Amino acid sequence: MLTAIIGSLLFIGPLVAQSRKKPAGYPGLPSETPGKFSEVSESFDYVKRDVMIPMRDKVKLHTVIIVPKGAKNAPILLTRTPYDASALTSHAESSHLGPILQGYDNVTDVIIEGGYIRVVQDVRGKHGSEGDYVMNRPLQGPQNPTPVDHSTDTYDTIDWLVRNLPESNGKVGILGISYDGFLPLMALFNPHPALKVSVPMNPMVDGWMGDDWFHNGAFRQQNMPYIFNQEADRESEIKWWTSHFDDYDMFMEAGSAGELGRRRG
Repeated sequence: MLTAIIGSLLFIGPLVAQSRKKPAGYPGLPSETPGKFSEVSESFDYVKRDVMIPMRDKVKLHTVIIVPKGAKNAPILLTRTPYDASALTSHAESSHLGPILQGYDNVTDVIIEGGYIRVVQDVRGKHGSEGDYVMNRPLQGPQNPTPVDHSTDTYDTIDWLVRNLPESNGKVGILGISYDGFLPLMALFNPHPALKVSVPMNPMVDGWMGDDWFHNGAFRQQNMPYIFNQEADRESEIKWWTSHFDDYDMFMEAGSAGELGRRRG
């Protein structure tokens, strides 16, 4: 019996090895895609770096760093976001800094004229970053028993940036709009000494009273698509779909926000 089993394994082994071989090519009409392609970017007026910055709990956050070509002693302008750092720094396929930044949360003229190093980071749990996503993660305390929050993540990020960007002058500003504006506010709790300015624009501050999640305590069902799109998956690829011409009819037919949520997964 043992001999038969060993014989079977010896027979299967070559089959497995063969299955791992690359598919046969066709020398008479080979692929036009090279096995490895190296982009040439010497003419670009910026250098883009993708890095994973470690936090104090060993979670790493995906961060896009854009350094103007030839920058020296430059200030750093940071935005932290749940909206995909790669997308927010790739608005165009261009060798110039302006077009790739022209869009949401990028004060492009200020960045270019001021010679800023632009840094955009995915918050923990979203897109390229590791960790768990908690929307509007509370500060450490009764609602957050973990050792991390947006304040500590911002502190650790700034600490890494000023230590690892030789082109910088060690001074950092942070800005953002809406959710991205909430994050500069969190950066002001136990701020890093290198943080010199925080610019929260239209920030989400009081979700109970401020018409973000509630209106004077009443849940705003119109925010369900946003919550769905943000929390269904890490990359925000799963999207809320429409089912009625009028959203009012959709909500009334469901009967409650809870039932509508169940119908969407």
